[in-house]
Amino acid sequence: MITVNVDLGDRSYPIRIGAELIGQTELFAPHIAGSSVTIVTNETVEPLYGEPLRAALAPLGKHVSTVVLPDGEAYKNWETLNTIFDALLGAQADRKTTLIALGGGVIGDMTGFAAACYMRGVPFIQVPTTLLSQVDSSVGGKTGINHPLGKNMIGAFYQPQAVIADIAALRTLPERELAAGLAEIIKTAAIADAAFFEWLEQNIEALNRREPAALVHAVKRSCEVKASVVAADEREGGLRAILNFGHTFGHAIEAGLGYGEWLHGEAVGCGMVMAADLSVRLGLLDEAVRRRLVALIEAARLPTRAPALGDARYIELMKVDKKTEAGTIKFILLKKLGETLITDAAEPALRATLAASL
Repeated sequence: MITVNVDLGDRSYPIRIGAELIGQTELFAPHIAGSSVTIVTNETVEPLYGEPLRAALAPLGKHVSTVVLPDGEAYKNWETLNTIFDALLGAQADRKTTLIALGGGVIGDMTGFAAACYMRGVPFIQVPTTLLSQVDSSVGGKTGINHPLGKNMIGAFYQPQAVIADIAALRTLPERELAAGLAEIIKTAAIADAAFFEWLEQNIEALNRREPAALVHAVKRSCEVKASVVAADEREGGLRAILNFGHTFGHAIEAGLGYGEWLHGEAVGCGMVMAADLSVRLGLLDEAVRRRLVALIEAARLPTRAPALGDARYIELMKVDKKTEAGTIKFILLKKLGETLITDAAEPALRATLAASL
């Protein structure tokens, strides 16, 4: 097992990375102070990992309940969030009740938001079971739900007590979900670590084959980068925005198609292709680097052609973005591997990128 620490003073926490971690009681014990635990999971993950997690918690002598939600990005909304609150209130959960998010990014985001809101804050633990959630959404304390007009526009910054990333859970991951996670790993390398990007170019097939050593290294390095960024800028006042490379275009794809039509990582993968194209058009990035990025995204079996939503619709959707200022869309663009720039873009260049990406 490898541990990466997120350094946030008295809100610091460990990220545990390794195989067969869900069943290890000692990983959970230090982070559960109260007498009750509520597991929040979904109908896909519950049959796979619900019982192993409950078995790990049994020796602690806690009262354990489970909330099983429908699976999918389409359910990341107020109605589903209220299902969690209904269960907590029905069970008379108190301020020391610990929530455990067992699932992918949707479960982690909603459980964290529920924890932030219930009784104005109860502890929670992230147990991410998808590659994307292990390398991205479970780390850093961003929680929330979607709104029909914008993705992740309603939420809170709320840090977990711990993240327990069990690599063994990736064995049951569908191919599309694996690729979606690789998108966030590629993003991390592109914005912060040129050497890691080169490692990915050399090891992408090992990751596609789910070789454990390659997965552990990729998850570890991605978490190290994100932990350092979050420690420097927890609430996205500046530096943390670089983690949104590809997301301005990607969120527009998700919202425009309808949440769940494309997986988040698929949209981010295509969004990175679009952001790299815009970077070249603005004279920031060398064309050869853009080609390397596109080749790696293709090797990860991710889409590189955007859906035809129309220029006006893309621009409309991108304006509903947390980085937009006074109606001006802000983009995270590449200057070179490992170096980014947050800027706006002249409309002719943006429209040229949209035209080239469809």
